[in-house]
Amino acid sequence: MNQIGRRTFLRGAGMAGAVRLGLPPLAAMFNSNGTAYATGKTIEPRFVFWFNGNGIPEKYWIPRQTGADFEITPCLHPLAPYRNDIHVVTGLDSPAARLPGPGNSHYPSMSALLSGHAYTGRGAGGASFDQLIARTTSDQYRFRSLQVGVSQESFGEAIQQNMSWADRDRPLPPEMLPHQLFDRLFGKNEPEWTRRKKSILDAIGDDARAVRAQLGKADQTRLDEYLSSVRELERAVASLPPEYRTMVNRPEETGDMRDWPRIAKLQSDLIAHAFASGQTRIASYMLTKCQGLTRFPWLGHTAQRHHEYTHSGVETPRGMRILRDICRWHVEEFAYLVGRLKATPEGAGNVLDNTLLLFVHEHAEANAHKNNNLAVLLAGHAGGLKTGLHTRTTGTLGDLYLTLSDEVLKAGIGSFPTADTKLTGIV
Repeated sequence: MNQIGRRTFLRGAGMAGAVRLGLPPLAAMFNSNGTAYATGKTIEPRFVFWFNGNGIPEKYWIPRQTGADFEITPCLHPLAPYRNDIHVVTGLDSPAARLPGPGNSHYPSMSALLSGHAYTGRGAGGASFDQLIARTTSDQYRFRSLQVGVSQESFGEAIQQNMSWADRDRPLPPEMLPHQLFDRLFGKNEPEWTRRKKSILDAIGDDARAVRAQLGKADQTRLDEYLSSVRELERAVASLPPEYRTMVNRPEETGDMRDWPRIAKLQSDLIAHAFASGQTRIASYMLTKCQGLTRFPWLGHTAQRHHEYTHSGVETPRGMRILRDICRWHVEEFAYLVGRLKATPEGAGNVLDNTLLLFVHEHAEANAHKNNNLAVLLAGHAGGLKTGLHTRTTGTLGDLYLTLSDEVLKAGIGSFPTADTKLTGIV
């Protein structure tokens, strides 16, 4: 069996430009026991910085018990199949959110969450955590990082609409259109492809057959399955309604898209492909905007928008159940990506074994705009991360970020605003 480089691409050309398709993790890329690449290089950990806005209903989200025997709460129920792949961390403080500055509580809370700095009036006060990690990524990756979003609502300012920041007041807008993200990862689409008369696989057919001939039987099967999954994803993106190929204008006035769960899963599929094919190791995922104004027709909740539910909903048991349903859907989309990564073989394990996912909100209890007792979700097994636990701590977000960057991701960023010490019990 011949060895294949980890960042081998299948290449081809179409009328609209070059096609470049990364390969999935194949046995030919790894050493005999699947613990490192055949070249001797270790498998680098991936990182997903995941966000949705407006906080949580704590009574339905935060487990009462700590340790390994914590209960799966109603909001966390979609993660029940992945109980041993997650670590719930609560009790975190975000002191930078209480620094003086303009805007309502969402503005400084968002800046503090992402950068550990006060809101400047125009944006985050420094680079976001994912971009500090991305700075340590070598140039061997096609993309130093990917910024992905789902909600197209136009409400709010830059601090509400962006999750990744290259530096102070320098946003990196999320790509919210699956068509465009697909093109970035696989190559420029031709009209025939979007009409499903042709496929990008047609363009790389010769190269795929040449690479396949070098592989063992198991890797040939793995490659065939991967190419089939790319084709399925291509069909799914092409089948979206035409209006989803361009940005929606002011959806809070013209009506919300009803297919956000469909878009969310497609974006997760594309991240999973980018990780599996070695195109990047860092991604941010903005499921909803900060202070988001989405409605939820797929859940049957359209009387108000999300931000309004977080304030008026707490007044009645029915309102709290609506918030529970909304947050459970957020976790459901997070669980979908966890499952996709776990289902992708890599070396002796799977991609989730070499990934850290961090799920955050700008507030804890949404109605109160709380900046203490923040709850986050960790998932994956990169860097010896402890899982299957609920840990209640008194540390800060900065303490958590510093611990994850240095001990789990081995990024060595050294410091982070609001970080005083590394947290115990995480690794």
